[in-house]
Amino acid sequence: MANARNQQNLSSLQESLTGIETFYVVDYQGLTAGQLSRLRKDIRERGGQLIVAKNTLIHLALQGSGQDFSETLRGPSALVLAQDDPAGVAKALSDAAKGNDRGIPAMKGGLVEGRRVDVAVIERLASLGSKQSLQGEFVGVLSSHLSSFVGILEAYQEKLGGGSSAEAQG
Repeated sequence: MANARNQQNLSSLQESLTGIETFYVVDYQGLTAGQLSRLRKDIRERGGQLIVAKNTLIHLALQGSGQDFSETLRGPSALVLAQDDPAGVAKALSDAAKGNDRGIPAMKGGLVEGRRVDVAVIERLASLGSKQSLQGEFVGVLSSHLSSFVGILEAYQEKLGGGSSAEAQG
């Protein structure tokens, strides 16, 4: 490990992991260069980053941040970091796996908001949709309830014979 290039790669990997609370470990072996490039682009568009490194370097970098993924790092592995949208990045990985007949990239495990998770949790997260779409749904639900509440208040005001303040001024 004393190799200067490995030391530099480890340092770079540790720097990339600084402040990251969500990442996924995936098996990428079998993807063509074009598929890997497309996957990197899709992940980047959703606020993530795909890092391919030796398992030893990944293991050492994760150990440095207090994580032990040694049993997950078997065979070719890549780290997929999710800065902003864990569900969106998981969806990008899931869509890519569904897009080819071998199911690659294959999820191995990960860390979501500081908690270690298995493949089933990542797959459920991928089925949620992006953070932006979930926020949009939430705003829609809130606005419909607020609209109903305003309608109830107006009906109650009419029942009491108060009318609206615009009618009282006119």
